[in-house]
Amino acid sequence: MPPINSDYQRSLLAGLDLFHGVSPDKIQGLLQQCERRDVGTGELLLSPGSRNEYVFVVLSGLLDVRVGSPDAPVLARMDVGSCAGEMSIIEGKDPSAYVIAAEPTHVLVIHKTVLWEMVNASHAFSKNLLLMLSERIRSHNHFIAESFGDLLKYERNASTDALTGLGNRHAMVDEFPAEIARCRKNREAVSMIMVDVDNFKTFNDQFGHVAGDRALTAVARVLRDQFRTRDKLVRFGGDEFAVLLPGVAEAEALKTANRVRIAINGDYEENIDSLIRIPIAISMGVAELQDDGTLDSLMHAADAALYRAKRAGRNQVFA
Repeated sequence: MPPINSDYQRSLLAGLDLFHGVSPDKIQGLLQQCERRDVGTGELLLSPGSRNEYVFVVLSGLLDVRVGSPDAPVLARMDVGSCAGEMSIIEGKDPSAYVIAAEPTHVLVIHKTVLWEMVNASHAFSKNLLLMLSERIRSHNHFIAESFGDLLKYERNASTDALTGLGNRHAMVDEFPAEIARCRKNREAVSMIMVDVDNFKTFNDQFGHVAGDRALTAVARVLRDQFRTRDKLVRFGGDEFAVLLPGVAEAEALKTANRVRIAINGDYEENIDSLIRIPIAISMGVAELQDDGTLDSLMHAADAALYRAKRAGRNQVFA
């Protein structure tokens, strides 16, 4: 490393955030204990499970930060002036990420004992180090927040039908048993309605899949508007929907199902939710949970009632 009082050394330090405003005279002897290292492309500087005792300051080139494995996607890139390794020294722990040279890179290598001596020797140096640590913590927090947001988005998508925005079968498996258990605990009735769009394949063949998707979306909208907030509504699959009605016995569920069927097939013009201009009708099967029943037995009973409605000519409600 050139002498500290050389023009090269002064210009070098002036371009590094860690040494911004630091008087070279205060750390001259300490800098002589540091070294400049050439790092080849792909060379590993830091890795989890390997003890680290150095801070690496990028003088030229780029370092990649990867989490999980050296082959993982790049989480961040560190260019000139950036530091690596300071968090593991401050925390006294192994590095939490892999730091790898993205191209031929030159780094200033500072041993941890020299780092602490620099902190004691220069107020400006200690301030710069604190600022860099704060920025690193903010970056970590931002990454955690983004990761948490991605996780929530993934979980939401995993339980939401992309076309209709209703819950899907995953939501059904997660939510229906809990609601059934709650009703049983409170000695409430609970019923299920299975809904199937009549002749949907023929509709798709006649009007096309885009029109079919629009029809399913419209049906889902009417279903959402017709049922209570408390009711659990999901797209069961294809052109089938399932609705769980907590606190509703079979007789009341039949009335509700008929009202919904009328809203969808447009039997009366005043209904603003009617799909009267679309040749769509639905069949519905209704069943009430028995004392020893389960979600599976309830679904089976409602599905059997739906099959009877289909065989009776469609656009009907059976229990």
